[in-house]
Amino acid sequence: MSKFWSSLAKQVEPYIPGEQINDDTIIKLNTNENPYPPSKQVIRAIDEASKNLRLYPSPTVDELRSEIGNINELSKDHIFIGNGSDEVLAFSFMAFFEPGKRIKYPEITYSFYPVYAKLFNISSEQIMLNDDYTIPIERFYDSDGGVIFPNPNAPTGIYLELEAIKQILENNPSHVVIIDEAYIDFAKESAVSLVEAFPNLLIIQTMSKSRSLAGLRIGFAIGSPELINGLERIKNSFNSYTVDRLAIAGAIEAIRDNDYFQQTTTKIIESRTYLKNQLEARHFDILPSQANFLLISHKEVNAESLYQELKKQGILVRYFQKPGLENFLRISIGTPEQIEKLLEKIDHIIKPSP
Repeated sequence: MSKFWSSLAKQVEPYIPGEQINDDTIIKLNTNENPYPPSKQVIRAIDEASKNLRLYPSPTVDELRSEIGNINELSKDHIFIGNGSDEVLAFSFMAFFEPGKRIKYPEITYSFYPVYAKLFNISSEQIMLNDDYTIPIERFYDSDGGVIFPNPNAPTGIYLELEAIKQILENNPSHVVIIDEAYIDFAKESAVSLVEAFPNLLIIQTMSKSRSLAGLRIGFAIGSPELINGLERIKNSFNSYTVDRLAIAGAIEAIRDNDYFQQTTTKIIESRTYLKNQLEARHFDILPSQANFLLISHKEVNAESLYQELKKQGILVRYFQKPGLENFLRISIGTPEQIEKLLEKIDHIIKPSP
């Protein structure tokens, strides 16, 4: 620990991302990346935008905001763009959660929330999930400082219906409810339809998963113009140019090429169903995911051991080693070829030698 660090730097416990190994022979099913490449329109747009790298990008990102607004039947004034959804989440904690006012989020959830809460000195109450890993909506009512949770939840993948979300919103009228929809394009429906009825609703989405742009870092928020203005105030107090020119160009075309988006998300959803069925046939217990991953466990196979054995076999999955998740693995949905290789390795590991 450096003597030059501030007290804050000494106290924070940073988020730990999934392993990144620079080896093309490794099958990466641990970070929920899209197994398919971006649209060809995206690549062409990035190439064209590279000709103007000497110029600053747009600080307001109006064209991309308009594109996202159009597909959600909202104006650009309802849209905020950030450098990945994690940055948008950080800005949201600063813009809408108050030190000394306790916020609520699930005990098993995206592990960046407690990191931000500590970083920004936000008190928090972690709400235990039900025995079936669903969210107990009544326990999110009447928060002292606000509410945040993913839908579908991560790492469970379980989806919360819009009627339940409405109840949480109605029972927190004076505080912001943030719904982190990083995986919503693989699920039933977004809560965007509730934005105009609930000025306290902020939705955060990303282009890293369903639009294959994890390497470009594009995230965005959808909410009332009042909430969006709050985010803009925070962003412009840090850096007016948070999104680079290449990312803006690629993101615009990723939105415009809806046919490709529909094709790839459909393939991932179909592969999710196939992998679920195959693992259940091998006696794994699987939570009902509506994301691009599955959270799995096995009564007779230790999760950490399976994770280590798969890693030795050249396949990375995610093991969290956290309370409530000790015997679970999270597996990102890969291509059909990657899934078959995964199943082959699992069979080799869990079936005893004759």
